Amino acid sequence: MERKEAIRGAYRMTGGNSFYDGMITCSTLSGKAVCRLVWAMNKAENDAYLEKAMSGIPEHFSGKLLEVPVGTGILTMPVYQTMPEADITCLDYSPDMMRQAQEKAEHLQLKNITFRQGDVGALSYADDTFDIVLSLNGFHTFPDKEAAYREVFRVLRAGGTFCGCFYVMGEHKRADWFVRHIYEKAGFSRRPMRRFPV
Repeated sequence: MERKEAIRGAYRMTGGNSFYDGMITCSTLSGKAVCRLVWAMNKAENDAYLEKAMSGIPEHFSGKLLEVPVGTGILTMPVYQTMPEADITCLDYSPDMMRQAQEKAEHLQLKNITFRQGDVGALSYADDTFDIVLSLNGFHTFPDKEAAYREVFRVLRAGGTFCGCFYVMGEHKRADWFVRHIYEKAGFSRRPMRRFPV
């Protein structure tokens, strides 16, 4: 329980921080600095990275999609504007992050999105519910990554698509240093952050 509380606290801190959206999109001066310093990417490289991460979602998608975690919705709400026929469920552990995503959806007048607070390690959906599960920059924060993977693939229909991106330790030495010495101490990341067989 202590580990989940620590993550909730980190999400509370991040979710209430306007710095987050600029950092995750490399769109502010401080966000560009973090992208360059930690992840060795500029805005164009970050945009290409995110486009590739979401490439599993077909244009004009009209099926059922689960996004976990939705975060503040800064990355996906604009994309969801192009999918008015899709049935989208956005789940996040943090009420603060989810509130910001809901506000973005309301501002964009998106009517096809359901927001749920919940734990990806214990999803309340039936087996084979979703055609696509999208996870952008979240798996490294989940306290029980194995349970999260089991649940994601349980609710994903056979032949469905799991797409997204997340931090994997050992892939980039500079990012590893920042994660170990800053992100983990702040509670933004939790080990293990390694590859899991899928």
